[in-house]
Amino acid sequence: MQNKHYLALLFSHVLLGILIFFVPFLAKIYGYAILGIGVFIVVMTKNKNNEVLYICSYIVGSEVFLRMTDGSPNHEFGKYSIIVFMLLGMMYSGFSKYATPYWIFLVLLIPSIFIASENIAYDLDFKNKIAFNISGPICLGVASIYVIGKKITVLEVGNLLLLIGLPVISMAVYVSLYTFDIKSALVGTGSNSDLSGGFGPNQVATILGLGMFVFFVRSILYSKTKLIFFLNLFLAFYFSYRGFLTFSRGGMMTGFGMIGIFIFFIYIHSRNAGKVKLNYLVIGLSVLFFLTWSYTSFLTNGLINKRYAGQNAQGIEKKDKFSGRGELASDEIEMFLDNPFFGIGVGKGTEIRTEKNGYVTASHDEITRMLAEHGSLGIVGLLILFFTPILYYFGNRQNIFLFSFLIFWLLTINHAAMRTASPCFIYALALLNIRFDDK
Repeated sequence: MQNKHYLALLFSHVLLGILIFFVPFLAKIYGYAILGIGVFIVVMTKNKNNEVLYICSYIVGSEVFLRMTDGSPNHEFGKYSIIVFMLLGMMYSGFSKYATPYWIFLVLLIPSIFIASENIAYDLDFKNKIAFNISGPICLGVASIYVIGKKITVLEVGNLLLLIGLPVISMAVYVSLYTFDIKSALVGTGSNSDLSGGFGPNQVATILGLGMFVFFVRSILYSKTKLIFFLNLFLAFYFSYRGFLTFSRGGMMTGFGMIGIFIFFIYIHSRNAGKVKLNYLVIGLSVLFFLTWSYTSFLTNGLINKRYAGQNAQGIEKKDKFSGRGELASDEIEMFLDNPFFGIGVGKGTEIRTEKNGYVTASHDEITRMLAEHGSLGIVGLLILFFTPILYYFGNRQNIFLFSFLIFWLLTINHAAMRTASPCFIYALALLNIRFDDK
């Protein structure tokens, strides 16, 4: 990709964020355009070059932005559309014989659906509850069935990552315009929706952390000139800055974890001269991170330091450093112990907690939710998800992204469950058969 085309793509998404902020109705047009253009491209090309992967990458990058601007055709648009596109991809391109573990994973989800339906009227509310809780695992399973074994070059992976990152630029611009005066929006050390575009800080920080990783990788592997290198690096650190300001820790810690693992694998694949350059790069990045953190700390009057230290605004350590997630996880483990074989059924955890507490509290941890709602079948499913990519790596050692993608899935489902499509799709990308080309 020529520099001028790359710059045009970046600028167009900066402009998109500005336009949607000032003309909100454009978000609807944007959301439906993604779906319509995506279907058109896949049908016209018959998915000859895995076009569904490129469309789904863009959907993942735009999902949270569409939600916060009411541009999403449906709240679960990201997961539903990825399922549809992956099925289209299978129709045109088939799937690998290595996909068997993921067929088994999908089958393991079925019993808990029937258990949940006992003694409940099969109305719209019930169907929505089932769809909300099961759409993430189904999206992950279907995406993995299509993706596993698909051959792709490192250059093409860079294009997939770029398509994830472009809508994140638009979202970051929108969030920056939404609360221009940062100090006036500070209300303590809790997650801050005003500094997250008026939307859920957890989801915003998750996608900003992913965007940070995307442009960090692009700065290392896909920058042909110094201008592009510094521009990519600027975007990576701007996303980290905006992510810190959400006061939601999970997404940012996940993003930095991805970067750390990626640097490690680049390092072990590099020759001596490359390792020396990486040493200098790590030092430079550490300085930039320190400056970014210091600037954020200054803007927030030190509140961000207290947030990551688990303290309140007065500097007193909070009793629960995980914002209530620990109690939710403990409840779900107790539900599993009471129903160890087939679980309590899909969506029943939220229902039980609502009856107990008098208000709705959905799970933030996909692992304990799987245990509670699917029982021992959930354990088997989680083991399949965890070990299949690791075993696959031994026959696909050129996938330098595999463990970064896997850690994104694992950490994200621990603090944000599968409420967005990003952990489902990024997990599936870990199963690509990546190879280096001559370039």
